[in-house]
Amino acid sequence: MDLLNTLVDKGLRRELPTREEALAVLATSDDDLLDVVAAAGKVRRHWFGRRVKLNYLVNLKSGLCPEDCSYCSQRLGSKADILKYTWLKPDEASQAAAAGLAGGAKRVCLVASGRGPTDRDVDRVSQTIKAIKDQNEGVEVCACLGLLSDGQAERLREAGADAYNHNLNTSEATYGDITTTHTYADRVDTVQKAHAAGLSACSGLIAGMGESDEDLVDVVFSLRALDPDSVPVNFLIPFEGTPLAQEWNLSPQRCLRILAMTRFVCPDVEVRIAGGREVHLRSMQPLALHLANSIFLGDYLTSEGQAGKADLDMIADAGFEVEGAEQVTLPEHRATAGGGCGSHESAGVGCGAHAGAGNESGEGVDAGEGCGSRESGGCGSHEGGGVCGTAPAPAPAAGEPRTDLVAVRRRGAGTDLAPNA
Repeated sequence: MDLLNTLVDKGLRRELPTREEALAVLATSDDDLLDVVAAAGKVRRHWFGRRVKLNYLVNLKSGLCPEDCSYCSQRLGSKADILKYTWLKPDEASQAAAAGLAGGAKRVCLVASGRGPTDRDVDRVSQTIKAIKDQNEGVEVCACLGLLSDGQAERLREAGADAYNHNLNTSEATYGDITTTHTYADRVDTVQKAHAAGLSACSGLIAGMGESDEDLVDVVFSLRALDPDSVPVNFLIPFEGTPLAQEWNLSPQRCLRILAMTRFVCPDVEVRIAGGREVHLRSMQPLALHLANSIFLGDYLTSEGQAGKADLDMIADAGFEVEGAEQVTLPEHRATAGGGCGSHESAGVGCGAHAGAGNESGEGVDAGEGCGSRESGGCGSHEGGGVCGTAPAPAPAAGEPRTDLVAVRRRGAGTDLAPNA
């Protein structure tokens, strides 16, 4: 296919595709899907080899957010039955982070719900960063705290943060349909503040909110212009109790096309499969590793994800390898440009998120959160691993909403139960 050959050539040269080419990727047929994956996979392997970076989320403060982001289980007015708790103490957060690091994660993403941090909140997070880094040499830490005020990004950097996540989520044209309590411009401003402070910027999107192909291309092109080191791609989980609970618009094939388009537009950037991969990609998750070079390990912010062991097995079975702490994530030209994701062995700077997967005020990952089920285990916690639902009931027919794969997190941070990692 001439289109795919052109896109591979452009990706290897870091040349921006045209909007028409990006739209054409999203419009390809299921018959051409494997060709699309193979083409984008060439670009992914050229810049990142067969390495997969593991990231681990710690939800520092859950729920009780004053913002009205329609996709978020922690939003103002949410009736989702999620965990609600105030700030974890530094030692509690460090203990939670240790579980993910022991499971193979290279980066810890510290997320707190809310519009943005107060100066006191920045002090709290700074103490938490210190606690984590004191106990785990070489760990990368990303903060995801919402909209930043002047000087706060610098303070986080001084405290040892390597990265800051704040997602654009959707196109500028449709942003007001999703959130009214802050603007698209507010989000762009925070990403720019992180950049200016020397933090590795991480910013991504949420797919599946009813947006058009044009909206998806718009937001990915906007991300390319912002030049983040990492782009998390979240897939909406329609949480019961949120305004988007009925939005089940994604198929595994569409998710793969979105990831491929993102890779072609952002060829040399860490593309992360963030929240929602278990729910929407399901058994086709391994194919997505040919497009993205980063995932979250274990649970998300307010929902359960695939078991950590199942993630590791999936990576190995697909012929990929977990990126080690000593390996540099970004290609050399980005790493040496200053402050790239995982750009220096000593600094380990990069991005995290949520999911937004993931992201700032605790929304991104919850927007596309993982699956699981019971307090005793959750998704992938059985002997067979992998995605689970409410067995023994049969799964819905193809194309029907997979509400059986959505489960609220009841373990890990904010609970007395061991985390999933």
